[in-house]
Order: sequence, then structure tokens, then C-alpha cells
Amino acid sequence: MSSPERWEAKQLIASGVLRVDEFPMYDEDGDGMLYQEEGAEEELEIEMNEDEPAFLQGQTRYSVDMSPVKIFKNPEGSLSRAAALQSALTKERREMREQQQRTMLDSIPKDLNRPWEDPMPETGERHLAQELRGVGLSAYDMPEWKKDAFGKTPTFGQRSKLSIQEQRESLPIYKLKKELIQAVHDNQVLVVIGETGSGKTTQVTQYLAEAGYTTKGKIGCTQPRRVAAMSVAKRVAEEFGCRLGEEVGYAIRFEDCTGPDTVIKYMTDGMLLREILIDENLSQYSVIMLDEAHERTIHTGVLFGLLKKLMKRRLDLRLIVTSATLDAEKFSGYFFNCNIFTIPGRTFPVEILYTKQPETDYLDAALITVLQIHLTEPEGDILVFLTGQEEIDSACQSLYERMKGLGKNVPELIILPVYSALPSEMQSRIFDPPPPGKRKVVVATNIAEASLTIDGIYYVVDPGFAKQNVYNPKQGLESLVITPISQASAKQRAGRAGRTGPGKCYRLYTESAYRNEMPPTSIPEIQRINLGMTTLTMKAMGINDLLSFDFMDPPQPQALISAMEQLYSLGALDEEGLLTKLGRKMAEFPLEPPLSKMLLASVDLGCSDEILTMIAMIQTGNIFYRPREKQAQADQKRAKFFQPEGDHLTLLAVYEAWKAKNFSGPWCFENFIQSRSLRRAQDVRKQLLSIMDKYKLDVVTAGKNFTKIRKAITAGFFFHGARKDPQEGYRTLVENQPVYIHPSSALLPSVLERRELKNYFQKNADC
Repeated sequence: MSSPERWEAKQLIASGVLRVDEFPMYDEDGDGMLYQEEGAEEELEIEMNEDEPAFLQGQTRYSVDMSPVKIFKNPEGSLSRAAALQSALTKERREMREQQQRTMLDSIPKDLNRPWEDPMPETGERHLAQELRGVGLSAYDMPEWKKDAFGKTPTFGQRSKLSIQEQRESLPIYKLKKELIQAVHDNQVLVVIGETGSGKTTQVTQYLAEAGYTTKGKIGCTQPRRVAAMSVAKRVAEEFGCRLGEEVGYAIRFEDCTGPDTVIKYMTDGMLLREILIDENLSQYSVIMLDEAHERTIHTGVLFGLLKKLMKRRLDLRLIVTSATLDAEKFSGYFFNCNIFTIPGRTFPVEILYTKQPETDYLDAALITVLQIHLTEPEGDILVFLTGQEEIDSACQSLYERMKGLGKNVPELIILPVYSALPSEMQSRIFDPPPPGKRKVVVATNIAEASLTIDGIYYVVDPGFAKQNVYNPKQGLESLVITPISQASAKQRAGRAGRTGPGKCYRLYTESAYRNEMPPTSIPEIQRINLGMTTLTMKAMGINDLLSFDFMDPPQPQALISAMEQLYSLGALDEEGLLTKLGRKMAEFPLEPPLSKMLLASVDLGCSDEILTMIAMIQTGNIFYRPREKQAQADQKRAKFFQPEGDHLTLLAVYEAWKAKNFSGPWCFENFIQSRSLRRAQDVRKQLLSIMDKYKLDVVTAGKNFTKIRKAITAGFFFHGARKDPQEGYRTLVENQPVYIHPSSALLPSVLERRELKNYFQKNADC
């Protein structure tokens, strides 16, 4: 009897549908079910293939030091200790909230048919049953602080009365319009330094279109973030006087909003990389603008090298590299010592204040600082930088409660969070000025460091941390790590306080930590994340000698070797390190190599319809909505979709259930599922389907044959195989690394049941 079948049978017994004596493993002579020790499961001998491909002889994980990239300048410093402590504090706060939630739910009476719960309550303690019936049932009930910020329609101050043309003319870049057009005409490559808010992203493309560059081809502008590409394109279309998708459009992964008339195209840097894969000369373009180049994403790193080569072949192409920070000399030196064009920003002096002693709990210190500013400083809005959604929500809740505790005599503080997962209509609230006599505080991730411009900010609270994605080539795992920011980022954050008038920046770290524990600039993404997809794309472009490619900041050799080793094991590279037919097909899909291999394997196995859906669901991020104040109900609804075969099939079950309900929005609300994520999964699926049609790949269903589906998943992710550890959790086959099932996994209930059953038998054996 397989493990999923045992899991299913035990669930049926627990629910009362199946009697114990009907259970296949019922022991008549004993006192119930036969207990099968976990160790008694059949031992499988797994043989590791440690053969090195010829092109990586003596360079693979078996022969080279694969230590992870060093992201802390000083691992023993106060900032490193504070980052580690904050992770522990976040976990502790989460557990306390969950405990409070469980206590509240347990206190709700189960019989709500009586009109009154308590006939003789204390004053103010009387509750109607009607009130109690609704507790915790709505998926989208907001906590009080969110209702205050978003629930009602607040009366904000006056937004700009200027017309679009007047707004354009008020930007700092407008005064330099002629000089900029002349500089682009005179220089094949131009580095532009401009403060965030100077107008470079929205205006440069339009100036060049007005100067006639669109007659020779399109003007392409890359953005490091999807949200930025979409919002900037929308704004430029308004200014240009056209509908989005006509003369002005955007392209992001799995979404193309351009047409035959498009002359100004905004896109993510990854999309431009895919265009070079199809047309290495970018013959449709007359100008390429790499915007926000200081963010140094992995795609920008590769584009630098490819465009540097292209500039020698296409002398008519113009390249503009823009940056908000002063590392432009490095860009200029890389691109043939080209000229630098500086746009002066609207900058005012900013007073920098450091702490005398290191802060252990930076989140609490940030909230105390916000309250001090609100109670003692003149008017002006506050911007607080934190590392992620959970931290921001927790801070907003705590700040709201502390403000309530101060009473009604204190001026109102409008609390507004901003992070990428927040719906766009909520994000846009941060730009509205507060009403007279009130102050707003924006609690943001590093998205507000350079990508967003918020007017009215006079005070910045900077704890000095951000989350970074770091890849460990030895383990083959990526993780989000709270790390100290760079000195360049700290300057950028401080600059946010000097946009409207003279401001103050409260740095919640010592001056010594700033000088000795923060690196001068951020570590480029290409040096700290998995290079599998980038390596495959470059191989598909015919770039075979990756180790000698002209990167501005070369990645670690071991990260490149690890990526090529993975591609070889997936069958994408041959013994000589050249792309195979399978590798060529894999490169056509905008997916990580294991996912594209999984999809192509599913065609041969006869389950490509299901695998298409799973991949689309994986690409959209978080499907389930788990509001803090309704976690128990959300978990119950989510458990209904759990499949004993694992999380991939759980995602498939969600999509199929949504499809059976005719892609209903209300159904998503009822089941705590994000309808936006499912609609995106639907779009991604259509895009992948069109690529499969293009290459005449069959789309077939496996029906209820889940074994085929599991084989396809294994074909792409076999190197993540793990064996059960007798003590606890699992150990990976390749590195013997201890790993655990994630708390949100569909597999966890069966594991808990087995563990509880084991404890039960051990206790009884001792009696």
C-alpha cells in the first residue's frame, strides 16, 4: 500500500467515513491498526552518478570549492548580529499572533442559535449571537489599521492642478532638453546620471521620439521591475496622447502590450535579453535605454556585455545608460570611456543622524523613532524602510496600536504600507498628500529607494537592512536573507528626505557600522543568484566560452560551473559543453531550466496538459490568501485542496476547481484564493501553450494517472531528491544537507499524523 493511499485511508477513518476494521492494515488479533514503522518502508539503493563531463573536467562540485558568495562585509559586526536577531524576533511575533488567533477562535461559542450568549454579562460584555456568527468568516476582513488607511475614503490634500504639459515642463530634465538630444546625437553611448524624480525615465524616450529617432526604428527602454515597466508606460502613453499599446507600449514576461504602431517600448531587462536571442543585432531599434542600471540585475549584467559587442557592429545604434547613483564612472569606463551627462535633481540639504549605540531590535527602534518625529518635529511626512511584507504589516499594526494608546489629543498619523504584493490601488495612496494638520508615514521596502518618488517626505528612518536573494552553489538552493545595505543605498535613502525641502535622515546604526560594515556598493545580482537560465540563454546565443565573457562584474567561476553542470545533467549540454537539441528547445521557453525540462519531459510521458497548468501556477507566486486575522479559516479552506501526492498536484487541483466554476471571482473569495494570481496563471498558461503550438509539441492529459505527472516533475528536479532522516526531516541525496517540509505544504498533515502515532505507540510501550 503506497504512502498516499495510507494517508487517504487514515483521513477517511478520522472523518468517520471509513471504519477501522475496513482499513486494509487492520489487525484483528491485536488492538486495531497495524503500525508500520517508518524505517520499515522498503530501502531503495540510490547510486550517484559522479562522472564529470569532459568540458568541466576537474572543475565540478566534486573537485572545486563551492562555498557561497560572501554577502556580509563583516559577519561579526553589529549589523550582522541585528539581522540574525530580527529573523528570530519575527518568528516569535508570528507565533504569538497565531496563539492569540487560536485563543480567540476557541473562545467563540459553538451554539449560536440562542439570541444571547450570556444572560447576565458584565457591562459592555453583552454580544448578540448575530455579531458572533460572523467572526472570522470573511476572507477579506481587514485589520483595524488597514481599514483606517484604505477602508474608508480619506480626505487627502490637494494634488497637482498643473496640466500634463505643465507637469512635464516643471521637471528638472526639461531645462536640458536640447543639450540632451545633442549629446545623444554626438555620442554612440551616453551615461546619464539623474536623481529619482528628475524625469529621465518618462521624458528621455519622448524627447528622442520628437527629435525623429523613431523614423529609424523603435526606442526601447528597460526597467529592472515589472511594475515599473507597466506604470511608466501607462504614464508616457497619457503624456504622448495615445492609448497604451499603440504608439507607446510595454512587454513583460508572459504579457505583451504592444502593437504594429509601437515606437516607444518599455520592457523588463529580461525581455530585451530574449529579443537579442531572436535578433542579435536588434535591427528594429534605433535607441536602447538601460534605465535604473545601478540596480545591477542579472539581466542588466549580461546586457552590458552583449550591447558592448553590438555597438561595434551597429554604429547607428544609440545606447543610453541611466543611473540614480554616482557609480557612473564605472559604467563610463566599461563603455569605452564614454561621456557622462548629469541632470541636477531637486535636492535640499539632509541632516544625517546616527545612533550612539547599535540597535538590537531595529523594528522596535524604527517605530519609536517614528513616534518621536511625529510628536516633536515640525510638519512633514515620514518614510520608513523595512525589509518585507510581514515586517511592514507587523510594524503598521504595532504603530497603529501605539498611536491609539497616546489618546485623541495627538495629531492623526496616517499609516500607509507599500510593497510589491500590495494591490496597485492601495500602492497609489502613498502619493496623496495628507490633509492639513495630519502627517502620513509610508512604510516601504527598498522599492521606495529609487523606483518611486514620493513628494512631501521630510524625514527618513533607515534601519540599514534589505532582503537579498542569495544562491548557494554547493547546496543548489536560493534563500532570501536579511542583509545590511550598501553605503550607496544608504545615501540614496537619505536623499529621499531632501526632495521637497531640507530634511533629516535617522540612521538606526552607528557611524562606525556605516563606514566599516557596509560595502561601498551593492553586490550585483549576477554574483549572488542562480545562473542556470542566464547560462542557457547565452549558450543559445552562441556564447560558449562563458568564463572569458566580458562581464562588467564577472560572476563567481564556481556559480557558472554549477550552472553548466546542472544544464549538463538535465541534458541541455553535451560532453563538449555545446547546446543539444533538447537544450535548444529548453531555451525557447522563458522558464528556469528545470521547469522547461519538466515541460518537455511531460510531452513524452503524456501529461503535458497538467504540467502546463502546474508551471503556470508556480510562476504566479502565492496563490493562497492568508489574512492575519483569519488564518484558521484560511487554513481550513486551503486543506480542502490538499493532495497526498504533494504541492504540485495541490496547485493543479486549485486551478481545475476554479476552471470547473467557470473561472469565478466570488469562488476565489470564498476559498481564500487570490483571483489576481489565478488570472495571471491563466495568462501564463496561454503564452506557454502558444510556444508549444509553435514547436508542434502535443498537449495531452494524463487523466488520473498521477504517476506520469510525478515522473515528469522528477525529470526536471531529480537533483533536489532527498531521503527520510531517521531523526527528523530529510537529507538531500547530493550534499546530505538537512531539509524540512515547509509548514504550508500539503504533505505536512500526513507527516504529523505519523509522528503523533509513533509517539502514541512509544508511550503505550512504556506502560
